Amino acid sequence: MRGGHGPSVWLIAGPTASGKSALALRLAEETGGEVVNADSMQVYADLSVLTARPTTKEMSRAPHHLYGVADGAEAWSAGRWLRAAQAVLADIAARGRTAVVVGGTGLYLGALTKGLSDIPAIPEAVRAQAQALFDAQGEATFRARLADLDREAEARISPADRQRLTRAYEVAAATGRSLTDWRKTAIPPLSQGFRAVVLEPPRADLYARCDTRVPAMIEHGALEEVRALIDRNLDLALPVMKALGAREFTAHLRGETTLVEAVALTQQSTRNYAKRQTTWFRGQAADWPRIAAVDHAEQWAALQALAKSFALGLTGEHTREQTT
Repeated sequence: MRGGHGPSVWLIAGPTASGKSALALRLAEETGGEVVNADSMQVYADLSVLTARPTTKEMSRAPHHLYGVADGAEAWSAGRWLRAAQAVLADIAARGRTAVVVGGTGLYLGALTKGLSDIPAIPEAVRAQAQALFDAQGEATFRARLADLDREAEARISPADRQRLTRAYEVAAATGRSLTDWRKTAIPPLSQGFRAVVLEPPRADLYARCDTRVPAMIEHGALEEVRALIDRNLDLALPVMKALGAREFTAHLRGETTLVEAVALTQQSTRNYAKRQTTWFRGQAADWPRIAAVDHAEQWAALQALAKSFALGLTGEHTREQTT
């Protein structure tokens, strides 16, 4: 796969425990490329074991970017990751190397390929207020209120489109900036073309891998990692405190559950997360080619076949025009 033409960016996506990191590393080694993290939890320095972050030895085999770069006291948004990733990708491209973006965070990959209006999360109370106002006042009066906050949005939203009307209202009410203004300052998508693939192993195989991963994490220091988080007394609302296994192992360390129970609960939450990820990719990346193999060698062979089909024009490469 060395010396290929076409896009210099690969995206390797898929659910947790599907084998993404190993495949990305091999691709980077074979192409002389560099790996870029697109997993929202692997950005945190505090989470190495719980997130199955590539080991120091693995990262020594090819340059890796955006792994462990954030402190657990920070809350990285998709916008912050996107800006960081675009800077890394620009640097890799300037050096004429291949970038291999890998991760299972759909919001990150979607932002990279489609762009992002980095609007903060809207409080539920503001959402409820917008719905209540619409119900109480009706569309005409609600539109008049929205026009005071965002005249351009009110003008472009079609009649009877309650969802978009209330969305525009709640964004302005919650942030003090109109939705129109947020869109004008949106972060554009990846400007380069890219090749993308989703790993989608059979569900039974994927769940078995999820289950096997958890006891292995215990062996490699997951409890010590969680204990260090507890000792920091971080806000429970921070993303780092919501990592798979953090809540379950915290309960065990506080004597609320046995280790066996904590492992079983973490296995269940991991399977549930893998299912949600798979569902997201089926809905939001339906046109990306799939690799169903579980074995690493078979995954690599499938990726090589895809690379050939890209070169022959048998599988569509994605351009900026296709993704915006």
